[in-house]
Amino acid sequence: MSFRFTARLPLSRHAVDRDHDARSEPDLFERLWADAGTRVLPLWHGKVLLAPALAPAAALAPAVAGNAAPRLLLLAPADLADPATTTPRVYLGRSLDADAAEPVGTPLVVVQLDDDQAARLEPDETAWVGLRDYATLLSDRDTGILTESLGILHWHDSHPHCPRCGAATDVTTGGWVRHCPVDGSQVFPRTDAAVIVLITDDRDRVLLGSNAMWEANRYSLLAGFVEPGESFESAVVREVFEESGIRVADAVYRGSQPWPFPASIMVGFTARLADGQHAGSLVPDGTEILDLRWFSRAELADPDNGIMLPGPSSIARALIDDWLAQPELPGV
Repeated sequence: MSFRFTARLPLSRHAVDRDHDARSEPDLFERLWADAGTRVLPLWHGKVLLAPALAPAAALAPAVAGNAAPRLLLLAPADLADPATTTPRVYLGRSLDADAAEPVGTPLVVVQLDDDQAARLEPDETAWVGLRDYATLLSDRDTGILTESLGILHWHDSHPHCPRCGAATDVTTGGWVRHCPVDGSQVFPRTDAAVIVLITDDRDRVLLGSNAMWEANRYSLLAGFVEPGESFESAVVREVFEESGIRVADAVYRGSQPWPFPASIMVGFTARLADGQHAGSLVPDGTEILDLRWFSRAELADPDNGIMLPGPSSIARALIDDWLAQPELPGV
């Protein structure tokens, strides 16, 4: 299959060897902290700092000057205060980016800072930025490690105890496993699969819905989580029917993108209105989806339409943009 579509998804980009074998080293972090070449990504409440342009990577000013592309601030272990109390630490792997400030092969670690540690590093809270704002601006390597970091640290935040006995678990295996000291069980990171689908009708219009949590003029594709014992394609049919009251057919996989807000992977599909279904029979579920509309390409391309589409970091926007770039079907 072709990966041309997936390669355009901002959060699917990466340039890191996750170096799975090294995770099992018993003294991994001792070795990494003794290596002056190791680089550490400090994360605070899901946000990071940007390295200043045309300045040493250890400097803390977050500004990006001129037209220089932004890059993440990565520190040497010695630049990070109180490393012993900075937990959890997760080994992300080795950099593969030949254009990065750090050499290919540089070990990369993410640490989660508490409020005091973050304030000592950078007291200006506005200097800390999020992935959604910079996903399309950062390099493949930086976007990839930030996406990886958010996903794994969200998991640590939500799984501090053993699901069997409730005991506090220990972080092991380079930060990729939590071990229960009471019953000996291991807990591994989890990712919640969700389908998202671009639906067209016989007039080659796209179906968009407005979520109950959004502004009234914000629209996106229909999406929902995959249930146990359910295929992605079955989830497409079920979720669309639950949210819109219509049936779709010909669910075709397009690509997937991690969405670490907090722990999803969005699996993108296209589908068409099923035979015998009427485009005008839309019934929003009234709970998640408050409004549903069919849009032509001309309507979505009109700058005065007042419609807010998904942000550029989302797979929803990539699917919509891909559809907008296609020629209209003959006779429509």
